[in-house]
Order: sequence, then structure tokens, then C-alpha cells
Amino acid sequence: MQTEVVLQERTRTIARGFEAFGPASADFTIDAGRKHTGGRVMQVGAVAPDRPEWRTKIWSNWTSTICRFVLAGVWLWSGLAKAADPLTAERAVRAYQLAPEVLVKPVAWGLPFTEIGLAALLVFGIATRMIAAISLALFGLFITAIGSAWARGIQIACGCFGGGGEDPSASWISYGLEIARDVGFAAIAAWLVTRPQSFLSFGRR
Repeated sequence: MQTEVVLQERTRTIARGFEAFGPASADFTIDAGRKHTGGRVMQVGAVAPDRPEWRTKIWSNWTSTICRFVLAGVWLWSGLAKAADPLTAERAVRAYQLAPEVLVKPVAWGLPFTEIGLAALLVFGIATRMIAAISLALFGLFITAIGSAWARGIQIACGCFGGGGEDPSASWISYGLEIARDVGFAAIAAWLVTRPQSFLSFGRR
């Protein structure tokens, strides 16, 4: 009985140690202090057995962690670039000829800080699924706006990472590359919507 109590205490200690790496770690680290061997169930108070689904979850959580930080970097870069030159950001929004003039300034000034806020939440892993869903919607809007400018024959720079406005050198190649880039970012966001659990985060999802 004393041995079993000691083993259970060690199990809880191991669990607390892995929880330091984030909530997702503890989900697959401890297997209720049990290990299945040879059809018997043995009380061992140890880490989870080495099984394929355990390895898959580790891979998934690390992939989500990388995607989280990549997407945070994208939003931070984009937001800071626009915030540093709000007048140019205003010119970029106006060049799309989609928003009424009364909304040009609010969009140009509000979008950078929205992007910086999204970056901060992603870095800390707070409400990852919700932030990823918002990111996915924003990338969808950006892709639609760029495609609309292309279809209407408007020659502009997208202004996604600063700059923007009329650009006589804009062509189907530049528009295609910008759309492909945003599709890639949208794919990262979609991954996080479906697999929000990751390491080094303050939230589970």
C-alpha cells in the first residue's frame, strides 16, 4: 500500500512538471498512472506508453505552436508597418476603391492596431481558435480585395506590409503572388482553427 501511494505521488509530480510546458503537455504525458502490457494492467505511476497516437499528438501540438508564432509574426509585421505610416495606409485603403470615403480613415487607422492585437494574443496562446478564425476571415477579405482590384484593372500595390496606393508596374504576376501568399497565410490560420492546442500557451484552445 505504501509503495502504491509513493507511485501515485510520483505520477502527480511528473504531471505537474509537464504542465509547466503548457496545458497541452499534460493531456498526453500521464496515462492515469497505468501501463498496458501483455493484456494485464499494471500500476506503475509513469509516463504514457509509447504509442502512435501519442507521437501524432506531439507532432500536431508542435506544428500548431510553430503556426501560432508564424501567424503572430505576420500580423505584427503587417500592423507595425501600417502604424508607422498611417497616411500611406490611408492612401492604400483608398486605392482599392471599395470603402466609402467616410470609412477610409477608420479602416486605415484601426486595422494596424487590430493586427497588432491579434499578434499579441497569438504569442501568448490566448483564445487561439477564435483568433485563428478571425485571421482566416481577414485573409479572405484581403484575397477578395486584391482579386477585385485585379479584375477591375486597377493597378495598385496591396499595402499589406506597408506602402500601397497606385502602382503602374502592377501586373497579373504581382497580383497572383500576393493572392498566393495570403492563401498560404489563410492555410496556417485554418490549421489553428482545427488544431488550436499547442505548447508555450496560456490557453488550451
